[in-house]
Amino acid sequence: MTQYRAVFDAEVTFSNGGGLQAQGFRVDLPGPDVDDDELGRLFLTSLDLLLADSVTVHDVRIVEEPHKGTRGGPSDPRNG
Repeated sequence: MTQYRAVFDAEVTFSNGGGLQAQGFRVDLPGPDVDDDELGRLFLTSLDLLLADSVTVHDVRIVEEPHKGTRGGPSDPRNG
């Protein structure tokens, strides 16, 4: 079975102030058709970020690549 990961840049703002930027981040995907909202949720979950106010993803590329065990992703044992 083909597995997919997203490679993307992201910007997060927090409700208590501050922000975070990521470049070239990778997360496991359940399939190749993931929208930006779901990708943002997977990103926040993978880092256990609390108090996130907004997340924006851009420069998204979907690649065929084995899952690496992204927290909150399809290969996370807590999802099963």
